[in-house]
Amino acid sequence: MLPATFKLCAGISYRHMRNMTGLRKNAMVAIHHELNMLAGPNPSSWISHVRRRSSLLSSRIEEEQGYNEAEVSYVKQGEEALQKSIIILGDQDGWTTEITAANGDKVLSKVLPDVGKVFKLEVLLDQRSDNLFVELVGNMEQMGDWNPNVKEVKILQKIGQETMVTHEVSGPTPGNVVGPRDFVSVRCAKRRGSTCFLAGMSTQHPTMPEQRGVVRAENGPTCIVMRPSADDPNKTKFTWLLSIDLKGWIPKTIINKVLSQTQVDFANHLRQRMADNSVSMEMAPAC
Repeated sequence: MLPATFKLCAGISYRHMRNMTGLRKNAMVAIHHELNMLAGPNPSSWISHVRRRSSLLSSRIEEEQGYNEAEVSYVKQGEEALQKSIIILGDQDGWTTEITAANGDKVLSKVLPDVGKVFKLEVLLDQRSDNLFVELVGNMEQMGDWNPNVKEVKILQKIGQETMVTHEVSGPTPGNVVGPRDFVSVRCAKRRGSTCFLAGMSTQHPTMPEQRGVVRAENGPTCIVMRPSADDPNKTKFTWLLSIDLKGWIPKTIINKVLSQTQVDFANHLRQRMADNSVSMEMAPAC
């Protein structure tokens, strides 16, 4: 059923098919059916919560009012990235361990029809989900300051409170194994209850055509899910789904190693960033 659902979701991403009401309804029904199957008799808390929030399964007409055609398209792309990510993350079968770090951080992978190889980072962070959401979404353009794997992140356009289009340039890899890459992505940032989502996929934007000397890579669906730990609400269960095509002639063995290590490195850089933020707040003079 999953391959059919992915194809149905992909179908509604084409402009001439978006206006076919029946197809959109069928896509939503298929996704809802998949979530029911994935949840099973004992659904995890975040899957159950997503099922109760129908706004994660479709774009509300009210949200589209006042947007032009291009803006509506970006909103829908962000929603589709989130929907596909939820389905992938909800399926716990078939994952293979790529890396298990000494601190318990773990990267897993699996190959999916119509998507290819995806990676999943699972870590526990000593930070509240709200604080992480503010750093990764509110301070997104500062990511290049603390993550060496990212040279620059620039927000090209914001649409409402939950959707944005960004341009990201990757930082150098050790030994320059992978040359400069850039991405133009639509991102969907949502808070639903105590769970935070940041999903995305590649798109195009008129202000950022392909750059000379830089390979335009593609990603998606990707998604970060942050939810409080069941044992301690001051800690966060952090999951990052990564699906990316770096383009160019790079052996798959190298790509797999680079991507999985990038996820582990990201977790460590994020920990350090949040620790530095805490120190800065403690040292700030009282008003």
